[in-house]
Amino acid sequence: MEARRRTVLAAGAAGTAALVAGCSKYGDGSGDAASKTPTTQPATPSGEPSGTAAASPPAGEVLAKTSDIPVDGGKVFDAQKVVVTQPESGEFKAFSAICTHLGCTVKTIADGIINCPCHGSKYRITDGSVAGGPAPKPLPPKQITVSGDTILLT
Repeated sequence: MEARRRTVLAAGAAGTAALVAGCSKYGDGSGDAASKTPTTQPATPSGEPSGTAAASPPAGEVLAKTSDIPVDGGKVFDAQKVVVTQPESGEFKAFSAICTHLGCTVKTIADGIINCPCHGSKYRITDGSVAGGPAPKPLPPKQITVSGDTILLT
């Protein structure tokens, strides 16, 4: 009986150790998509990605009109998990809307700062860098294209 009890306890301890080893803080790069090397399409001799024509409009999901993004502010797009900012007139930036602290979605932008409501992390609209709070890393950049007065997530 005592031998079976030790076996069960040892198996339980091993399982717990495996669970703990598999846990990580959000955004630490262990297994998340941000840590993987991005892939790119092969380019043609002209430098254009294969399968695209130089005159074709940029591909991507329409996020907003440029007039929807206030200067020295921004807008959070919950469905796409992206935040678009306009630090200076005509300059648009995009970042992941997922806080690097514990994975909450940032909600507001005010006075040049992107704010996370969960634990008070703050990020600069110019580069996504940490401006305050418990966030361990900046918001990762996202790729956008401005075509005329339209902002596309690419």
